[in-house]
Amino acid sequence: MSAASLDKVRAIADAVLYEGYLLYPYRASSSKNQSRWQFGVLGPPIASAASYGEDPAMSVQCLLEPGAGIGSVTVHLRFLQLQTRVVEQRTDVGFRPVAELVVDGRSLLSWDEAIECEIELPAYKLASASLAAGSATVTTVDVPGGEDIETVVDASGAVAGRIVRRRAALRADVSIGAEPDGGLVRLLVEVTNTHPDPADGKDSAIRLSLIGTHVLIVAEGAGFVSLLEPPDEAAAAVELCRQRRAYPVLVGERGSTDIVLGSPIILYDYPEIAEQSAGALFDSTEIDEILTLRVMTMTEAEKAEARATDPRAAAIIDRCDQMSPESLRDLHGVLRDPHRPGGEVPWWDPASDEGFQPDTDSVVIDGVSVSKGSLVRVHPSRRADAQDLFFAEQVARVTAVLSDVDGDTHVAVVLVDDPAADMHEWYGRYFYFGPEELEPLDQAREESRS
Repeated sequence: MSAASLDKVRAIADAVLYEGYLLYPYRASSSKNQSRWQFGVLGPPIASAASYGEDPAMSVQCLLEPGAGIGSVTVHLRFLQLQTRVVEQRTDVGFRPVAELVVDGRSLLSWDEAIECEIELPAYKLASASLAAGSATVTTVDVPGGEDIETVVDASGAVAGRIVRRRAALRADVSIGAEPDGGLVRLLVEVTNTHPDPADGKDSAIRLSLIGTHVLIVAEGAGFVSLLEPPDEAAAAVELCRQRRAYPVLVGERGSTDIVLGSPIILYDYPEIAEQSAGALFDSTEIDEILTLRVMTMTEAEKAEARATDPRAAAIIDRCDQMSPESLRDLHGVLRDPHRPGGEVPWWDPASDEGFQPDTDSVVIDGVSVSKGSLVRVHPSRRADAQDLFFAEQVARVTAVLSDVDGDTHVAVVLVDDPAADMHEWYGRYFYFGPEELEPLDQAREESRS
């Protein structure tokens, strides 16, 4: 595959890598950021109970359709290596670690950062002989530790302190094996933290962990089968696949089958980063627009602390501060209609979508076309909420027929006998039912009765 294609896939993988890295309000003092590294943590195998160390292993099983020749797969192991950042103040007798050092009005904080690691393993060939033997290859990955020292000087050029960054060495084994399953090949990729040193305490354990661990598996001369939407002939083989703390999904251009992402976060096939997203926010439980607005309302003191906490947090604060009104408007999102090829309209302005006409759209119920103004009798389903059940057998007037982004139809109604019906309709406060919950009525007959 091309380097450009792999780079596009890495953008998705990076979102997995940094998910939860630092949460809004991006400050070290925030209680939300006192417990970090939520996803894909492979803890050291020798850890005391007090360390609260994570499971040291993760694994995924995938299915491949082999090509005519001998295919192969290449595994890219990706994770974060923790790096402690200790701020030290200069004293008469040397340097002393401090939680914060202020130099010329600029705050420097002690904090835990992270270094990106990506290791490309040797290609694993899907040869007939190795498949028959069910053989696996194990590759040991060693990531060196290190220490970097950055001197901090004030405006006069005098040394005020220093920043010491330390990383512990890491070690892991990656096992790759395959076996035939009918006309398919079942591939197993397992990653295990094999650090030899014991960890005693939470801080020690996380320093010896692989963080945000995931794998990109690239196939040559073979294609992966979707485990989420497999073809009928592969359904039985999919049921036999076992996953441990990760799940493989297809990534890349929609319809391509040459790359799988084994992710510790639940994803769907062919995940995408929204075009409207201006950059990573590390907090995908939030909506970009809301989170950006929150950042923009932070005080200058709060922003200064966030910038001092982490360079990546500083980049988020700066990006939000510099966002133009046009860029902010773009964050508002779009409505994507799966039944309208290539159709995208601003979701906040449905009137601009020619395919969306609630005043005239209709739905056929029991052979009768129902649209705005039609009378129906309500038969709530057994799964309806308590309020809807109170409307059973009542007559309602249809105010609109709507479709959601999944293609499902919803009918908005007001109750005919509700004294506040006109007010509800004026405010646009309707009750919504599925077509199967409604019975069309003879409008002329019902109106003569009333």
